Amino acid sequence: MVPAVIVFGDSTVDPGNNNQISTVLKSNFAPYGRDYFDGQPTGRFSNGRIATDFISEAFGIKPTIPAYLDPKYDIRDFASGVSFASAGTGYDNATSDVLSVIPFWKEMEYYKEYQSKLRGYLGNDKANQLLSESLHLLSIGTNDFLENYYTFPTRSSQYPVEKYEDFLIGIASNFIRELYKLGARKIAIGGLPPMGCLPLERTTNIMHGSACIEDYNNVAKDFNVKLQGTVAELNQELHGIQIVMTNPYDKLLEMIQNPSLFGKHSARVYSSN
Repeated sequence: MVPAVIVFGDSTVDPGNNNQISTVLKSNFAPYGRDYFDGQPTGRFSNGRIATDFISEAFGIKPTIPAYLDPKYDIRDFASGVSFASAGTGYDNATSDVLSVIPFWKEMEYYKEYQSKLRGYLGNDKANQLLSESLHLLSIGTNDFLENYYTFPTRSSQYPVEKYEDFLIGIASNFIRELYKLGARKIAIGGLPPMGCLPLERTTNIMHGSACIEDYNNVAKDFNVKLQGTVAELNQELHGIQIVMTNPYDKLLEMIQNPSLFGKHSARVYSSN
């Protein structure tokens, strides 16, 4: 049984944290939210619910996961699921600086604060049990390449892209180790999508007829292979941990190449952040 889904990452899993910070990267206006329960934007970068909401519902927990910074919610709500994610962020601190969003390390600090509140609410033993049985889910990494590495010269002048991949994998590995120290035992970490096919990249690829940028897709595939290897190593190294890597690459590429297979009511997502 999974009692809660605890979420870290970027806009793919941000249910509204960016609404509460000073950044231009928000989704608190139409058409965001038009297929949400009340048809109103929530801060989710989607027409409706996001993947983590459906995951929570599938576990029989609740239909939506709240944003940690949303003042409408408190520890009673967060005890059964919470998201610390921030649209536009990445593994790399320099990525979150681009649009002044919450850095990945700050998401960890919020998680530690949450643990303290959870222990005050449930008591140490119940809180520790909940944390060990909860699914800790990470969805992040695309912005490190699209909003940082390929947009600004700083990281690309420091690292060839293969070394930058290794740099990010190292951050991911350390983050998982920290979660483990804090009691997490069930972790799912997402790989990269075919990021050369995201709407913004295709729209700006005018010279090639708005086709997918295959170089970016190849980087995503290389990164995913490395991440899968790291996950296997951590599963061997950390006693009692269960880490799975979710790989969205092939399924999303299939949706892009053959949308009719998924019906006319396929989900519409408005941002790659």
